[in-house]
Amino acid sequence: MVQHTVLQETPDWPLGYSEKLIESVHSLLDLLLVWEDSAEWSDLAFLGLSVILAFAGHDDLELCAIACARLHNLLHSHTIGSEEEASYLLGAVSGLIDNAVKESSESYSFLLPVMKALLEKCVTLLSLPILLPSLPDTNRSPTFYEDFKAYSQTEEFYTFIIKQVMPGMQRFISSHFTDTRTAMTRFWSECHEEMMVAVHKRNREMGESKLKFQQQIFEPFVQKGENEDKRYQGFLSQLRNQQILVTQQWKASRSFFTGERGAWADREVPNIHWKLSNQENFCRMKPKLVPNTNFDPHIEASRTRDNTGDASIQSEPLPLDLLKGAKAMEDTEDESLLDEDIALVSPGRGLEDEDVAVKEKLVLTEECDLVTLMNIVPGKLEVTTTHVYFFDANPNKEEGGSEDFKWALSMLREIHFRRYNLRRSALELFLIDQTNYFLNFEKKARNKVYRTILGLRPSNLIYYGSRSPAELLKASGLTKKWVHHEISNFDYLMQLNTIAGRTYNDLSQYPVFPWILSDYTSDTLDLTNPNIYRDLSKPIGVVNTKHEDEVRDKFDSFEDPSGTIEKFHYGTHYSSAAGVVHFLIRLEPFTSLHIDLQGGRFDVADRQFHSVPGTWRTLMNNPNDVKELIPEFFYLPEFLVNSNGFDLGYMQGGTTRVSNVLLPNWASSPEDFMYKHRKALESDYVSAHLHEWIDLIFGYKQKGPAAEEALNVFYYCSYEGAVDLDAVKDPTERKALEGMINNFGQTPSQLLKEPHPRKLSVEEVVQRASKSDKPLSVLQFLDQLKAYFVEASSEGDPLIYVCVPRSQARSFIQHGMPDMMVTITGRGVLGIHGWLPYDKSISNYFTFEKDPSLASSKTRRNVSGPFSPGLTVTPDLFVVSHDAKLLFSGGHWDNSLRVYSIAKHKPVTHIVRHTDIVTCLALDYCGSHLITGSRDTTCMIWQVQFQSGVSQNLSSKPAQILYGHDAEVTSVAISVELDMAVSGSKDGTIIVHTVNKGMYMHTLHVPCDSPLPITVQQLAVSDVGHIIAHCVYDIPGRPQRQAALHLYSVNGKHLASEKQLYHITHMVLERDYLLLGNEQGTFIVKEIFGLKTVKTMPLHIPIQCLSITSSNSHVLVGLKDGKLIIIGIRKQPEVK
Repeated sequence: MVQHTVLQETPDWPLGYSEKLIESVHSLLDLLLVWEDSAEWSDLAFLGLSVILAFAGHDDLELCAIACARLHNLLHSHTIGSEEEASYLLGAVSGLIDNAVKESSESYSFLLPVMKALLEKCVTLLSLPILLPSLPDTNRSPTFYEDFKAYSQTEEFYTFIIKQVMPGMQRFISSHFTDTRTAMTRFWSECHEEMMVAVHKRNREMGESKLKFQQQIFEPFVQKGENEDKRYQGFLSQLRNQQILVTQQWKASRSFFTGERGAWADREVPNIHWKLSNQENFCRMKPKLVPNTNFDPHIEASRTRDNTGDASIQSEPLPLDLLKGAKAMEDTEDESLLDEDIALVSPGRGLEDEDVAVKEKLVLTEECDLVTLMNIVPGKLEVTTTHVYFFDANPNKEEGGSEDFKWALSMLREIHFRRYNLRRSALELFLIDQTNYFLNFEKKARNKVYRTILGLRPSNLIYYGSRSPAELLKASGLTKKWVHHEISNFDYLMQLNTIAGRTYNDLSQYPVFPWILSDYTSDTLDLTNPNIYRDLSKPIGVVNTKHEDEVRDKFDSFEDPSGTIEKFHYGTHYSSAAGVVHFLIRLEPFTSLHIDLQGGRFDVADRQFHSVPGTWRTLMNNPNDVKELIPEFFYLPEFLVNSNGFDLGYMQGGTTRVSNVLLPNWASSPEDFMYKHRKALESDYVSAHLHEWIDLIFGYKQKGPAAEEALNVFYYCSYEGAVDLDAVKDPTERKALEGMINNFGQTPSQLLKEPHPRKLSVEEVVQRASKSDKPLSVLQFLDQLKAYFVEASSEGDPLIYVCVPRSQARSFIQHGMPDMMVTITGRGVLGIHGWLPYDKSISNYFTFEKDPSLASSKTRRNVSGPFSPGLTVTPDLFVVSHDAKLLFSGGHWDNSLRVYSIAKHKPVTHIVRHTDIVTCLALDYCGSHLITGSRDTTCMIWQVQFQSGVSQNLSSKPAQILYGHDAEVTSVAISVELDMAVSGSKDGTIIVHTVNKGMYMHTLHVPCDSPLPITVQQLAVSDVGHIIAHCVYDIPGRPQRQAALHLYSVNGKHLASEKQLYHITHMVLERDYLLLGNEQGTFIVKEIFGLKTVKTMPLHIPIQCLSITSSNSHVLVGLKDGKLIIIGIRKQPEVK
C-alpha cells in the first residue's frame, strides 16, 4: 500500500512523501528482517527497495539524502542475486542521475555514491569492462564525480542502458511487481466501490433527513410565517381601510352639517370642484359629476408648459426589433371557450332556481388586476356559490379608499371577453345596477373564471355561451331592433362598442363615435338638409376628397424591407388614449391623465381642444389627423366648460386665453350643442347612412381587401391578433411595448364580415307595423294622436292611479295573454284589468278587459287600510312593482308604508319607520329600490326583496335615511344607476342625495323673483339625470296659486323655466319627452330640453294621473270622472 501510494502521487494529491513515512518504512522493514537472505521476504524486500528508490528521486534534498544513505548501506550489506536485479537497480539509479544532471540538481551528489557502489557490485554480473570500456575508474580516480557526470551523457553509456540494462529491468519489474500491482489495483477498486456505496447511502440518508426537516420543520415554519405575515398585512389593511372609511364618513358628516342644509351651515358658500362620476345610465352614458375632494388645480403643470415643444403627442413607432419579436404569425386563437368549456357551463340548474337558501361556499380564487381609468389595482378575485368578491392588494392605497367590492351573482347581467394590451386575458362584468368591472388575468386563468361564473348560472345573466363578439351581436338581436327603429342610433352605437370590446375603463379602447356633421359655421342648423352632414361612407381621413390620392399613394408606395410592418393608409388611429384626453382635458380625472401623458405638464394651448369648428377644420386639412368622436359629444355639456378653472394657456400671439370650448354658431350654449348634436345623430339622414360607418369601424371594411379599397387600413399593430406580447420575454421590453400599444390605440373586434343592413325609413316601419301586432311609439307620431276612453271605475270615483307594469313575467303557456293593468280610484278601489297594446281582430287598436270584480261592491278590492283624514289622494302615494306582483302604498293614518300582494289579493306587510304620514313614493327603473317621503321632513330608501327573480316583500329597515328639509317632503324621485335620490319639499328646496351611501350632494333652489312660499309639488328624473320640478307659488290674498316648471341638469344647473296657466296634476318623463296633465283637462307633451311644447290634446275633464306603456304604444290618462283615456296613434283600422 505504501509503495502504491508513493508511486501514484499526483500534483493534485501530494501526500505520498514525507520524512516520517520513509523512517517508518525503514523501521518496519528492519523489524521484519526483510533484508536478510530469506526467500520468504524477498518480494517484500524488493517492494521496500522500490519505495527507497522513489524517495531517492524526490525533489526534496533531505528526503533524497535519507533515501540515498539507506540505499548505499543496503548495497554494501546486500548481495545482488541476479542480472535482472542488477539491471533494475542500475536502470533506476541511472535514470535518477540523468534527471539530476539535466536539471543541475544537488541530488546528484547524493546519488553518485550509490551509483559508484552499484557499479562496483555489478562489474561481473553485467560485464561492465567489456560493455563499458570507457567507464571512469571507481577506485582510484579522484575526479570520478566530474568524470561520471560527463560519461553519463555519452553515447556508450546511453547505448548500454538502453540495450543491456532496460530489458533486464523490465523483466525484473514484470516478475516481481506485476502481481503486486494487480492485487493493489483490485484492492483499491474494491475500496472505491465500497466508498461510493457508502457515499450514496450517506447522501440518501442526508436527502431523506433534509426532506423530513423540510416537511416537518421548515415548511410549517414558512407557512406559519406567511400566514402570520398575511394576517398582519390584513390587519394593517383593515386598519387603513377603517381609517379611510372613518375619514370619508367624517368628511361627509362635516360636509352635511356645515353645508347649506346642515345645522351649522357656513355663511360663505364653499367653492366646490367636480369630477366625472363612474355612474352610468342604461344607455351607458356617464352624465354625472361628483365633488372632487382631492382637487388639484395643476398649477405646476401650467408653469412647466413649454410653448416651443414638439409636435402634438402621437404614438411613437414601435421599435422594429421589438415588433419582430412580438408580431403574431397568425390570429388563430378564437375569442371563445372551447367545446369542453361550453359543455361544463350549459347543463344543470342555476343556484338562483333553488327554493331553499344556498350556503355560501368558495368556488374559485384567482389573482388578477382591476383595471380602472386611473389605476391598475392588483388584487384577488374570489367566486363563491352566491357572491363575487375582489380584495384590493395594493399596499399604497390613497385617501380615495380601497377598491374592494362584493356583489351577489344575481346582480350579474352580462360578462364579456375583453382584450387588454391586445392580449386575450380580460373579462368585463356588467351588473343590473349599471356598474361594471374590468378584470385582467393571467392568460389561462381568464377562461377558467368565465367558465366558473357561467357554471353557477346567475339568474339575471343574458347571452349564455356565446363564443365571440360577432356571434354575441348576432345572438343579441340588436341589429334587427335598430333596423326596425326599436332602439336609437346612440344606443345601437354604444351597444356595438360594448360588444366589440370598447370600454370606459381603458383609454386605448374607449368607445368611438362618428363625426356626423360638416357644418360648424352656419347660424342655424337645418337637420333636413343633407348637405350639413359628413359622408359616413368614408373614413374621416378622406372625408375631404382632396386627400384621397395622397392617402392612396402612401399605401401603394410603402414597403418595409424587413417584412414586419404591413402597408397602411394612416399612421395614427381614430381612437387613442391621447385623443380621448385631448377632448376631455377640462374634466377630471382626464385632466390628470392628460398631464401624465404629457410628462407632467399641460400641452401647449394651440394643440389643445379649444374649438369644435377649429377641430373640424384641422381634420379636413390634415389627412394624418383621423380622430373620431367620443360618446360625450352627444350627452355631456360639462366637458366643454372649464368649470374647474384650469390654466390652459394662451394661443399664439398671447391675447386669446384657452378656457371654454368655442362652439359652432348654431349652438347658443353647451347644452344647446348637445341637444342639436344628438338630434343630428338621430336624424333621418344619419339613420339612413350610419350602417356605412359601422362597416368601416366594426364591419367588413375594417380589414382585408374591402378595407384597402375603402382607404381604411391603419397601422398593423392596432388590430387584434397582430401582436403577441407573450412572445416578448424581457420584462422591460414588454412593459415598453405595452405602453406604446396603450398610447397608440386599438381597433375594435370585427363584428361583421358582410355589409351591415341599413335602417328602415319611417314609412317602411309604419308599413311593417300595419301588418303585425307590434304597435308604434306614440312619441314618434305626435301629430297623429287619437284619444279613446274606457270605463275603469264607477262614476264619481276619480281614477287616481293607472299603470301597466313593464316587466310582467310570462310563461310559454301565457304567451299572447293580456298584461295586467292596475288602477286605483280616489276611494282606494283596486282594479286589475287585462291589457294588450293591439286588438286581436283589428289593427292599430288595443285590447282592454275590465276587471269583473268592479261590477259589485261585494267583490271589489280595496287598498288595505284607511288613508289619513284630510289627505288628498294623489298618484304619488302608489307604486306597483315592475313585475306586477306588489303594490306599495303610503298616506295611511298610522304613518305606515304598506305592501299589498296583487297576485294573492292580500296585504303582505306594513312598516312604520316614519314618524308622520308618508306623502310620496317612487320606484327606481330596476325595481330594486323604493324611496318614500314624509311629513316628518325625511326620506327613506328601501330595498325590494326578490326570490327567484320575483318581488316578494320590502326590507323591514330602510337602507338609507335622508335628511335636510325643513318642511314636509312632497315629492321624490330615484335613479339607482345614477346614484341619485331627489326630494322636494314645502320649504321650496330640491335636495339631491346619493342612493348607495345616503350622502348629501347639493341643493337646488327654485328661482323666484319675490320671497313667496314655494312648494315642490312634483319631481321627475330622466334617464340622463335631468330633474324636472313642478313648483307651486302661494300668493297671499289669492286663492289661485301660481305654478311653474323648472328644468335642471343632472349636475344642478338650472336650464329652463316655464310658467303654467293651470295647476299640473301629474307628469311623466319618457326619454326626451315630458308628458303633463293639468286640472283644466289638457294633455301636453313637451320636449325636455327647453320645455318646448310639441303637442296638446284637450280632454275637457281634469286629469288625475298619467302613465305610458312599456313599448310607448299608448298613453294612459285617468280622469276625475273615473274614465280612462287611452291615447294611441290615429290610423285607418284594418280588419285582419
